[in-house]
Amino acid sequence: MEIVKVTLPIAELLKYKHEFEGEEYVTFEVAKMQNPDRFGREYTVYCTTKEETEDPKPATKGRKRKTEAATA
Repeated sequence: MEIVKVTLPIAELLKYKHEFEGEEYVTFEVAKMQNPDRFGREYTVYCTTKEETEDPKPATKGRKRKTEAATA
């Protein structure tokens, strides 16, 4: 069995918290690196962050055209 140990400082972890339906969460992914780093570590962690965006433009009236990707 392969186990990946994740150790994160709480202060850093709290930077990535988000709320969903009244609960607080931190979302992260553990990924295997192509090559070990200089300390021999083979995995890295990516945290999901919330991005602030402007309100989307109002929907335009009219029909959208469906496009299909060409296959080789």
